[in-house]
Amino acid sequence: MTTHTEAEIASQPACWRRAVEEVPADALPRPGERVAVVGCGTSWFIAQAYAVLRERAGHGETDAFAASEAPTGRSYDRVLALTRSGTTTEVLELLKGTGTRTTAITADPDTPVMTLADEVIVLDFADERSVVQTRFATTQLALLRAHLGEDLTGAIADAERALAVPLAPEPVSAEQFTFLGRGWSYGLALEAGLKMREACRAWTEAYPAMEYRHGPISIAGPGRVTWMLGESPAGLRGEVEATGGTFLESGLDPMAELVTIQRVAVARALRQGLNPDEPLHLTRSVILPAR
Repeated sequence: MTTHTEAEIASQPACWRRAVEEVPADALPRPGERVAVVGCGTSWFIAQAYAVLRERAGHGETDAFAASEAPTGRSYDRVLALTRSGTTTEVLELLKGTGTRTTAITADPDTPVMTLADEVIVLDFADERSVVQTRFATTQLALLRAHLGEDLTGAIADAERALAVPLAPEPVSAEQFTFLGRGWSYGLALEAGLKMREACRAWTEAYPAMEYRHGPISIAGPGRVTWMLGESPAGLRGEVEATGGTFLESGLDPMAELVTIQRVAVARALRQGLNPDEPLHLTRSVILPAR
């Protein structure tokens, strides 16, 4: 029987296509605006990826914060809030307290975020039944990338390849994972580690790729995987393999590589008798008691 998570992972190329076709004209940050992007958990990591991409595209200064840690008193032209559920306490409190123009991206049009944000983009077609975020996270990033002017044709084709290729045995049975990224893909490396922890309780770490030699490589060794999202630094593969560890990289778009990692997380969960749709100790949204 296919889990909800497996079905949602498999639907990502179609979701990305739809997001690219439906980029809103005015609701997202405009070129030249100074923007703060906020979220919690997965949404925070997607915010980090987008912030790098937006600055790299020349659209303006962009900061990313966990919603609970966003600084007060700093001047922005817009706050962009990422929230699948539309009910996360820290995001809602931030939207209530800011005097800045706000945009939210959510999956559920029947939640408080609809009235708290000045503008709301609803990606209800990418909503999920599983607690673990997969397709909503990548679909909102596909939307944001397209809004920055990127052509996602290659990324979508890469995701289809990632879904079609059989999983390698090494990551399904590995003891430990370190995910690496450079620039915008570092946010996806953080998200990859979170997916593994959520779905299959794996021991994972994530670092900027150039930082890996500065200490973290000491954990590499037999039965452990160093997994690169995007192009790896010269010589790093050889250094990892010299420890007896496994080094993985595919050349796929980093979002498509994340699809492969999501598949591995589910495969490991099922192998361990875990339900990837309902991870231990987690709920769809963190709603805190009123203070």
